Parts: sequence; C-alpha cells; structure tokens
Amino acid sequence: MSKTVHYLKDYRAPVFEVRKTDLHFDIFDDFTIVKSRLLVNPKTAGVPLVLDGSAELLSLKIDGAAADFVLDTENERLTVNDVPSESFVIEAETRLRPSENKSLMGLYASGGNLFTQCEPEGFRKITFYPDRPDVMSKFTTVITADKKRYPVLLSNGNKVDGGETSDGRHWVKWIDPFAKPSYLFALVAGGLAVTKDSFTTKSGRRVAIAFYTTEADKAKVPFAVESLKHAMAWDETRFGLEYDLDVFMVVAVGDFNMGAMENKGLNIFNTKYVLADSQTATDADFEGIESVIGHEYFHNWTGNRVTCRDWFQLSLKEGLTVFRDQEFSGDRAGRAVRRIENVRLLRQHQFPEDAGPTAHPVRPASYEEMNNFYTMTVYEKGAEVVRMYHTLLGEEGFQKGMKLYFKRHDGQAVTCDDFRAAMADANGINLDQFSLWYSQAGTPVLDVSGRLKDNGGFELTVRQTVPATPDMAQKQPMMMPLKVGLLDKQGTAVEFDYQGKRATEAVLLLTEAEQTFTLGGVNQAVVPSLLRGFSAPVHLNYPYSDDELTLLLAHDSDEFARWEAGQTLFRRAVAANLAAIENGTPLPEHRGLTAAIRRVLADTNLDPAFKAVLLGMPSESELWDGAGNINPQHYHQARERLADQIARECLAELVEARTWALAQETASGIEKPYEYHPQLAGVRALLAAVRLYTIREEQHAKVAAAAYDGEQPAAPGQTVCARLQDFISRYEQLTPNMTHEISVLNTVNHLEEDGRNRLLERFADRYADDALVMDKYFVLIGSSRRSDTLAQVQTALSHPKFSLENPNKARSLLGAFSRNVPHFHAENGSGYAFIADKVIEIDRFNPQVAARLVQAFNLCPKLEPHRKSLMTGQLQRIAAQKDVSKDVGEIVGKILAQAGQNAA
Repeated sequence: MSKTVHYLKDYRAPVFEVRKTDLHFDIFDDFTIVKSRLLVNPKTAGVPLVLDGSAELLSLKIDGAAADFVLDTENERLTVNDVPSESFVIEAETRLRPSENKSLMGLYASGGNLFTQCEPEGFRKITFYPDRPDVMSKFTTVITADKKRYPVLLSNGNKVDGGETSDGRHWVKWIDPFAKPSYLFALVAGGLAVTKDSFTTKSGRRVAIAFYTTEADKAKVPFAVESLKHAMAWDETRFGLEYDLDVFMVVAVGDFNMGAMENKGLNIFNTKYVLADSQTATDADFEGIESVIGHEYFHNWTGNRVTCRDWFQLSLKEGLTVFRDQEFSGDRAGRAVRRIENVRLLRQHQFPEDAGPTAHPVRPASYEEMNNFYTMTVYEKGAEVVRMYHTLLGEEGFQKGMKLYFKRHDGQAVTCDDFRAAMADANGINLDQFSLWYSQAGTPVLDVSGRLKDNGGFELTVRQTVPATPDMAQKQPMMMPLKVGLLDKQGTAVEFDYQGKRATEAVLLLTEAEQTFTLGGVNQAVVPSLLRGFSAPVHLNYPYSDDELTLLLAHDSDEFARWEAGQTLFRRAVAANLAAIENGTPLPEHRGLTAAIRRVLADTNLDPAFKAVLLGMPSESELWDGAGNINPQHYHQARERLADQIARECLAELVEARTWALAQETASGIEKPYEYHPQLAGVRALLAAVRLYTIREEQHAKVAAAAYDGEQPAAPGQTVCARLQDFISRYEQLTPNMTHEISVLNTVNHLEEDGRNRLLERFADRYADDALVMDKYFVLIGSSRRSDTLAQVQTALSHPKFSLENPNKARSLLGAFSRNVPHFHAENGSGYAFIADKVIEIDRFNPQVAARLVQAFNLCPKLEPHRKSLMTGQLQRIAAQKDVSKDVGEIVGKILAQAGQNAA
C-alpha cells in the first residue's frame, strides 16, 4: 500500500450526508454476506461519492440500478461517478470471511463466535462507507444466522423485533435512535451466556444491564456489573449525565486488540477488564476493571453523544474520558494514591514518548496510520490537559463548561477547540494561549528559584522552556497552573497573601517564558511545596537540599508533593550510584535517604496504600528521561544497588511494617478479607512492596513466608524457594487469594534457584485453563532477571497455552520482555534481535500489535554507540521487510530518522 500522509490542515467537511444506514448480516459457517442500504444526501452537486472499503464487493447499486464506479484496492477507496444531485439510495453487497481475519479489525471470529472492532477504520473492512467520524447516521441492523450455532445476535441500540425461519435460522432487528459515526458500530453473534441486572436512573427509567461471556466465565462477572452500576450513579451525581437507551450491554472476548470499545449500547471488552474473582484476579485487576468499565460507560456522552470531528481530535473524547475515569476511581478509593498512580504511569510511558522519535502533540498535525495515535500522549497527557482546565476553573467552573459543551454540541462531531471554547465562554476567560497544549509536543520544563525578600514575602521566579521535538524546533510559552504552598522549618503550613487572599495554598497562572510571583506576608524561612497535585504535566526543577526534601516527605499536607520529595531523593541516590559505576569508584552511602525511609515505615498514621507508593523507586525509564548516551545496564545496576542498601539498612522497619500489615488484614473486621476491598488492597500493596525489599536479604528471605502466615521460621539451611513453595502449598489450601500469590511469585521471580522454576511451573499447571491467569504467568517469564530468561521466553512461545495471534498473550510475554532492561538491552544485542523477529512475524497478521511492540525501540537515538548500532541494525532489518505494514513502517521510519540513519 502506498504511503499516504494525512494532515489536519487539509481537513474538509464531508460533501455527502448519510441520513440512514440499514445493514443486513447473513451469517453462514464459512462466510458472512453484508447488505448495506444508505440514504445519501449530497451537500454539493456534481462531485463523485467516495466510499472507504476493503471487503470483497459483490454488487453496487444506486436507486436500484447498477452503479458506475472505480475500485482502488491499494488505497481501499471506491469512487462512484455520476451520482444524483438529490437524495439517493446506494446499496452494496459484500462477502466477509471472519475466520480468516487475524487483524481483529472489522468482523472477525474468536472462539467460534463473531465480533467487530471498527475504531478507527475497521468498518471499511465490513462494507463500503464514508468511514470517517464526522459522517453520523442512524443505524438499523438486522442479523440472520443459524439459531443453534449463533443463539445470541447483538448490535447497537434497542432490540425491536426478531423471529425464526423454517430452516433453523433466526433473525434479530436492532435500531439505534441516536446518530453515530461508523466507528461506533458493533455486532456480536455466537453462543454466549448472559448475566442480567438493571439500573434505575435518577429520572426513574429502568435500564436493563446484560453482560455476555462464555458459560465458564459467568461466575466472574458480578464485580464488573457492580462497577457499571457505580459508574452510572456517579455520572449522574458528578456530571448530571443519565444513560439514554433501554439496555446497556457488555460482551467479553479474549481476542481483542484494545482494552475495550465504547460502541453505542454494546460495549465490547477484552476479558481482562471484565472477569474477576479473588482466586484468579489481583487487587490491581479489580481496580483496572472498575476503571475501564467506568471509562467505556462515560464515553456514552463524551465520545458517543458528542464525538470527534476527525481523528486528529481523538483526545477530545479520550483525554476527557480518561480524566472522568480517573476522577471516578479517585472518588471510589484513595484519591491521593490514585493521583500518584496516574502520574507514575504518565512519567513511565508518556514522558519518554514526548521525548522520543514518535513525539506528537495531544492533537497531532499529521499521521500515516491512525492506529499509531492511540497513544499515551492522546490519552494520558490529554487527560492532564483536561485536568488543567479543572485546576484553573475549579469544580464549579469546570461543570459550567461541561454543561455548555453538551448544550452546544449534543449529537455533533466537534473539535478540541470547541471544547476549549465552551470552557472559556462558560467562565468568561480567555483560553486562547491554552490551545498550545493541543499543538505543541514535548514536556515543558519549569526551572524555579525562590528567595525570602528583605521587606517580607517569598518570591518565586519561574522559567519555562518547551524542548524541541522532531515535528517542531521552536516552541512558545504555555499557559498552565502551578499550585504551590509553603512550609516552615518544622513542617507546618505557612499562610501567605496572594491576589487579595490569605491562604496556605495558591494556584499561580504561568503564561510567559519567565515570571516572578510574590507570596506576601511571609517573614520567616520557608520551604516551597511546588506543583501540588501535579497541577501540570511538566518537569520541575528547584534547588532543594536533601534536608528540605526530607522535610517535605515527612510533613507536606499535599500527598503528591510528599511523594515527589521522596522520588527526588531516590533519583539523586540512583544518579550518585550511576556516577560511581561509570567512574569505577565505590558506591556512596545514602544515610539520609534510608533514615527517611525508616521514618516512613515507622509512621503508623500513614495510609498503607500511600506508604506502599512512597516505597516505590522510579523506574529505569523515568531515570533516563532527559539523558543521552544511555547505557541501560548501568542505570539498572545503580537502581538495584540502591534497593539492596535500603533492604539492608531498613530491614528491621520493613519486618515491623510487614507484621503490622498482616495484623491489619486479619483484624480488619471486613467479612471477606480475601475479596477485593480498597482498604485491604492498600494493606496488600504494602505487603508486596515490603516483600520486594526483604527478599534481597538472604537471611531474612529464608523466613519471609513464615512471618507471613504466622508459622515457625524455616529450618536451618532450608532454601528460600523451598520455604516459599511450602508456604504457597499451605496457603492455597486455606486462603486462596491471587494478590498474595502473584506478590510471592514476583518476589522470587528473579532468583536463580531451581525452586523458582518449580513454583512457576506449579502455578501454570494449576491455572492452565484460565487464560487471564496464564497471562500473568507469561508476564513473570518475560520480566524475570534470571540469566536464562531469553531462553525461557523462547521456550514459552511453544507453550500449549500461548498463541502469538492472541494480543493479550503477545503483550504479556513479549511486552514484558521488551521492558526487561537487563535482557532486552543485553550487550550482545540478543534482546533486540529477538523482539525484531517477533515484530516481523506479528506484523504479517496484526499490524496494530506489532506497532505497539516495535515502540520498545524508541530509546534508540539516546543509547550509547554500541547498543545504538545494534538496535539500528534490527530496525533497518524490520524496515527492509517486504510489505511491512503502515503501522510498523511509520514508527520505524521515525526512530531511524531521529537516530540519524536511513531505512534499508
């Protein structure tokens, strides 16, 4: 397929409307016949009708007569000439072969059932249509199939009719009363079990709820159902938004490229985000389900009722809806910890994206393959942009903007600028400069200095820079909120005057390259607390001393600022270790840091979930952010040596914290302590964090399990793995809980002893028939730091429960390995070659999954020369493949371009 670049500046409104779309699917064993009937209204006379499509075309008619058309199969376009100047009907008949469709886009088969995925451009694999989000139509769908093989037939909207035929087939008719773009179309057909419930809206309407799964998975649906009901109630309370159809359906499928899809009234979900019980799902799994269920439901208004005009505006729906699901999760459990988790995700994945070869704005200016822009920038940074509106305007002002947005644009396909205009107009504020967040890539850097003025007041000077990115060298200053506070030397909040108010916190509005702000009425030495709540997605530099950071860590009332002080101490300590490793000098001692950690561990007033995140060190990807000439192994070694020192010097406090947490779990008063509960999830998170440190101390590791379940210490000489294996055996018989089980396996996963292998094999044998638990097994294999990990990963490719064609399996094993710093970045290049082999193989049948995997090579331009050369060679090999997909080719081309190389 020829390379085509799409540009935002070239957008033109559609010249045809599709007032009504009637679809008929006739499903047979080996193929499906699709008949479409479109009522088309020309906006401009005398122009040809261009339809998108790649399906096998059987016939095409206009107003009942054969149409004059030209089919361009290379570019998936069909041009119809001499169309009427008034409304007309165009009918197309196509033939699909779902069982042969391994891309998982369009209509495809999985487990004997049929599913669709149409976002962003999958509908064109089903029929010929103006497949763009600004063409909105009312859909009627009729599905006919063998009743025995396909007893369940689902589509968008409300079911209005159905019946049986004399030949053992049956049919169902669905009507969606709301106009929608083709990307929101959905169809499901097969033998599925249903779990039913209902929800009564605030206006008194009863909405039927139906979750479709396999019969075997039906017992794992209740938590997802309850999560949906919580989301529906929350959206009514927080945003005043009520559901608008008679039924809300969710279908779970194991073969799915994404997490889930918000098709109107018929959400199709990856099983990962629907199925859960305490024996097979961790606390993190439960939290992920609640978040994603909420996210897709919230799309009903922010994505479906108001959708994006074009795919450049993708963040209009995704960034806004991620913000909404983050708020939902924060209101459901632990707002402070949830916020820190959001920031940690952003820093680990989006910040490197912003600093790498595939950097792009929240609203990209161009793309070759739209699938490549389902990125952390569009989603997570997009959510931070929405959050800045909220920080600038407050809850009341933000809700005023939301109400105006829906009033103006319900039923429309609009832009990021339309959203910004609603926020500005509703609050009487000029947000023109704020639009730069949509058009400028890169993570802004704030360099801040502070001083106590002679005549009173604390002065903050902020210098703002936005780094160059491949798409743009010179950047303009951004508008952003900087939330600040002050602490005295004892850690007490200090009041100050700002804009006529006396307070302990203020939001400073940055608009210039350099600004100075005075917080008045301050006459004592203070320590500034900056970027509270992570009020803007930036890098912030302030010349804190270690003592000042320790003060913030111990006393700041803002949990993010407190956590960030600890993260800065971690980063400084790793940087010092890195310098020692690269210079061949002894590692420094970090007495101040370990003392601060001991105080955190001993503080019984801290929420255990918050204590757990305070113990977590920055990942390697965060540590090398902004660096060049990177040797990933050195960063990994520097981080590991710091963890060893913390484990050694804080062992007593770690053991005490573990003992306290275990007592909290057993004495919680919660009726089912091994079911998911936010309070107990925090306790278990602390236990997991502590285990990862204590296993580093050999003497302590031998008795780790004993202290866990209250039994006697291990016998002298008993090995770590044997002891933990004994523990797991007893534990499984008494209180099965996947959170603890995975925590223990993570703890021993890097050990070289054979006992580790036996534990993982036993785990895989026990859960061989549970696909989602087997995903966890493959993650363990791919993420282990054992010396034989690459060999074990290669062996796992042939495991009877592994399939490269299943995205969950590929992401679990290969995705985990591509993030495994010691092995992916092996000095001999074996990790690069292995992942390149898999990218080439997967690209032949599922370019989306291959494109996600190839992004592991984004670090190439910043690597030290040896690894850069090895990685470049593998990228050139991928680029040289015959028929490399647009998805993979675009990303590889950008990486090689920034690395200063040409594709072979």
